[in-house]
Amino acid sequence: MRNKGFTIIELLVVISVIAILVGIAIPRFKGMQDEANISKVKAELRVMQTAIESHYMNITPNAYPATSTTVCTDLNNDTPLIIGEPLIDPFEGGSTQYNYVLAAPYYVIWSTGPNGTATITGVNSSGVLQGTLGDDVYASNGTGF
Repeated sequence: MRNKGFTIIELLVVISVIAILVGIAIPRFKGMQDEANISKVKAELRVMQTAIESHYMNITPNAYPATSTTVCTDLNNDTPLIIGEPLIDPFEGGSTQYNYVLAAPYYVIWSTGPNGTATITGVNSSGVLQGTLGDDVYASNGTGF
């Protein structure tokens, strides 16, 4: 009479198949998370660009915010209020605001991107971005690279 259970071989085959499926799925989830964060960064950079341009139009004399690692915090005090709380770069570990550099009359705001290393270093007074693009995500009123 045969026992109605699974043999060790059958259990090992099932566990192996599950392990293979998990091994295939995990990298796809990481890629989807990076894509979602890139979309979030692009949207937040557009909001920041709008806030910076609003700051410029509503300050007398007209001026962009000074170069600062906390430009979002500085923009929180503007009227009209566009950014209610500091925006955080999701690729920087969850506590760092986006990078911002001003070389009047041009500025650049950027995220380090999925690899977490900034390759953009700023913008010059001709509007040309400094550094290399890499996987950084940026918004600027300059001419680009």
